[in-house]
Amino acid sequence: MNSILSLGSTDQLAWQAFLNANQKLLTRMESELSLECDMCLSEFEILLHLSESPTQSRRMTELAELARLSPSGLTRRFDLMMKRGWVTRERCDQDRRGVTALVTKEGLKQVQMATPVYLRVQDALFFSQLVSEQLAALQGVSESIARAAEFEELLETA
Repeated sequence: MNSILSLGSTDQLAWQAFLNANQKLLTRMESELSLECDMCLSEFEILLHLSESPTQSRRMTELAELARLSPSGLTRRFDLMMKRGWVTRERCDQDRRGVTALVTKEGLKQVQMATPVYLRVQDALFFSQLVSEQLAALQGVSESIARAAEFEELLETA
C-alpha cells in the first residue's frame, strides 16, 4: 500500500523536521521555565507582553493573540496567574465591555527572574544553532508562512 503523504518526499521531510524542531524547542523551554521558575511558557509570555507595554497593560483580546492563546485559554491561565498575584484585570475606560490585563509588581519580579532562563534556552537551542544567513532566511520563511495563514483565515471569515 502506498503512503498517502509520501513521507519520504523533500516537502514532507521538511514539514516533519519543522514540527519536530518546534515541539522539542517548546518542550525544553516549558521544562526549564517550570523547573527553575515555577511557571509555564504561556505565563512567561503573558508577563513579558504586559511588562513590555508602556502602560504595563493590554486588552485581553490583544494579549490572547500575542500569547498565541484562545480567549478562553487566556482567561483560564490568567485566573491562575491572578491567584498567584502576578496579574490583575479591570474594565476598559473607553469601552466598558472590554477588559484590560495589568501586570503587578510581583508579576514584574517573576518575569525578571524568568527572563535569563528564557534567553539561555533560546540561545542554546536556537540562536547558537544558526548563522546570520540562516536566521534571515528563517525569518523570511516564517513571515511568508504567517502571511499565508492569515490570508487563508481572512478568506474563511469573509
